[in-house]
Amino acid sequence: MKAAVLRQFKQPLSIEDVDRPIPGSDEVLIQVEACGACHSDVHVADGDWKQLVSIVKQPLILGHEIAGHIAEIGGDVHNLRVGDHVGLPWIHWSCGECECCVAGNENLCPSQKITGVTVDGGYAEFVQAPASHVVKIPHGLFSINAAPLFCAGLTVYRALKKAGPLDGRHLAVFGIGGLGHLAVQLGKIFGAEVTAIDISDAKLELARALGASGVLNAATTDVVKELRRRGRVHVCLVSSGAKAAYDMAFYCLRPAGTLLVVGLPAENICFPPILMAAGEVKIEASAVGTRQDLREVLALAAAGKVHCKVEARPLSEVNQVLDGLRCGKASGRIVLTPQ
Repeated sequence: MKAAVLRQFKQPLSIEDVDRPIPGSDEVLIQVEACGACHSDVHVADGDWKQLVSIVKQPLILGHEIAGHIAEIGGDVHNLRVGDHVGLPWIHWSCGECECCVAGNENLCPSQKITGVTVDGGYAEFVQAPASHVVKIPHGLFSINAAPLFCAGLTVYRALKKAGPLDGRHLAVFGIGGLGHLAVQLGKIFGAEVTAIDISDAKLELARALGASGVLNAATTDVVKELRRRGRVHVCLVSSGAKAAYDMAFYCLRPAGTLLVVGLPAENICFPPILMAAGEVKIEASAVGTRQDLREVLALAAAGKVHCKVEARPLSEVNQVLDGLRCGKASGRIVLTPQ
């Protein structure tokens, strides 16, 4: 089968013919129809998340926003059939027995396997997966529209759920890319008044079209000063991978406000402890999400309440796509298709 393979950090992926996976007795083989290109893939390919470098499989097939149809099933699989429309997220497998799993936080399982990091992912024609961890895609969702929900949609959904009741509260979304444009929509669903912040007028226009009540261009506006003038915000969700976005967001929060850590810069972020204490600021992070979170996101999309702006590109253009993500050029989400 064709696959885009990472053989060395900071080097282009190579399109290769590799062996088609053979599913084990409790696994399925998914024929990939779409795999989202996530900024996390850039960090993995570049080796700039130092905490993950030692566990990255080499050589590696990247990709963790996977949607397609089941091509084969193992002999012990009884809950899925060949032809089922399914997807596979970042959490490839979790143990189901540890404290985190038992508490409903399988995304924090210390024994987890990670799709496109510790095991091969979906930048390929086929991917094998534990039958227990694939999720069925509801009728009416095409693979190219569903794939980005397996990480981008899932991550912001879980973050907003953890922020507590949002009805009538002011939410600021920093970065209107693949995650941010979904966060705007989900914030509205949760009842928040949403302000979108970015440095691209085109992305801000997208945010306005998706329901943002206000937009601010950080390249031409003092965002902190403006949001403070408006009374500051209850919740800031940073979907950008830029440290500068966090440096702005923290100072826009009201007392007892919540900073949602979703975008992951390669650099560390830090804030003055005296100001954190004085404002009783809460910092919440979102580690993708659980299978139940994912089912809820997919249901919203199937009901027409969440729409991912998607551009499909062939797998052969994977390196151009990743370069575009490095430069912050992508609006919405790009998905790679094998053909």
